[in-house]
Amino acid sequence: MEKQEHTPFLATMPGLILGCMVSCALWGSAFPCIKICYELFAVASSDVASQLLLAGTRFTIAGLMVIIGTSIARKNALLPRLSDIRPILTLAAFQTVGQYVFFYMGLARASGMTSSIIESSSNFIAILLAALAFRTERLTSRKILGCIIGFAGVVLINLGGASASSGLSFSFQGEGFVLISCIGAGISTCLIGIFSHDHDGVLLSGWQFLAGGIVLVCSGLLMGGRLNPPVAAPAIGLLLYMAFISAMAYSMWARLLAVNAVSRVSVFGFMNPVFGVVLSAILLGEGRNANPLIAVAALALVCAGIIVVNRPQKTLSSD
Repeated sequence: MEKQEHTPFLATMPGLILGCMVSCALWGSAFPCIKICYELFAVASSDVASQLLLAGTRFTIAGLMVIIGTSIARKNALLPRLSDIRPILTLAAFQTVGQYVFFYMGLARASGMTSSIIESSSNFIAILLAALAFRTERLTSRKILGCIIGFAGVVLINLGGASASSGLSFSFQGEGFVLISCIGAGISTCLIGIFSHDHDGVLLSGWQFLAGGIVLVCSGLLMGGRLNPPVAAPAIGLLLYMAFISAMAYSMWARLLAVNAVSRVSVFGFMNPVFGVVLSAILLGEGRNANPLIAVAALALVCAGIIVVNRPQKTLSSD
C-alpha cells in the first residue's frame, strides 16, 4: 500500500487563506505607516532621495530580522551557499531595487488614486507572466475572469473614496514609473515561486532584502538624501514595525509560492488596497466621506475574484 504524500499546511485552502490574509493585512498597514513615518522623519513627499534612503534602511533592517531571527529559531546560521547568490541578487534587482526605485520616483509625480489602482495590477501581471513568459502554469478563462473581478473591486474602492479634486491621470514619469514597478513586482513573484523549489525561500527573502536595502541606502545617500534624527521613540518603533512588515509578509509569501501556483496566491493581492483603505481610514482619518456600501461592494468583488481563481475545477470521472 502506497503512502500518501504529506500536504503542507500552506498548500491547503485554510493555510492558503490564513497565510495570504496575514501577508495582505501587513502590506495593507504599510500604506498609512509610510505616510506617518515620513512625518516622523521629516521626509517631504517630493524628496525622492530621502524616501529611497528611508526605504533602504527599512529593507536592510528587514533582511537582518529574517536572517538573525531564522538563525536563532533554527539554531543554525542562515548563510547562503554559492548556488544561492544568483537567485538572491536576481530577486533583489527586481523585488527591492527595481520595484521600489520606480515606485517612489513615480509616486512623487502620480496621483494616489491612480497609483493604487495601477499597483494592484501587479497581481494580474504576475499571473500573466507565470503562464505566458515562465510557463509554470496554464492561463485559463477562470483565472482571467477572477482577476478582472478582483481588479474591479480595487477600482471601485478607489473611485468610491475619490474626492472632487482627484481623478485618473497618466504620465510616463508618474503613473508610467508605477506601472514599471508593478512589472518588477510581478516578475519577482514568479521568480520566488520558481527559486523556492530548489532554494530556501526564507533565506532568499532575508538576503535579497539585505542586498537590495544596501543598494537603496547607497542610492539615497548619493542622491543627497538624509533622515533628520527622530524626535521620539515612536519613530524608531514605527520603522522597526515597517521592517517587520516586509520581513514577515514577504517570507510568508515566498513560502506560499513554494507550495502553490502563482495564480492561487497572487489573486489574494487584491486584498492589499482593501486593507490599505480601511487602515488608512482608521489611522489617518482618510476616507471619512467614503460610502460604506461601496466599500462592502468592493470587498465582495475582491472576494469573488479570489473564489473564482481558487475554485476547484470539476474533473470528469471515467468508468
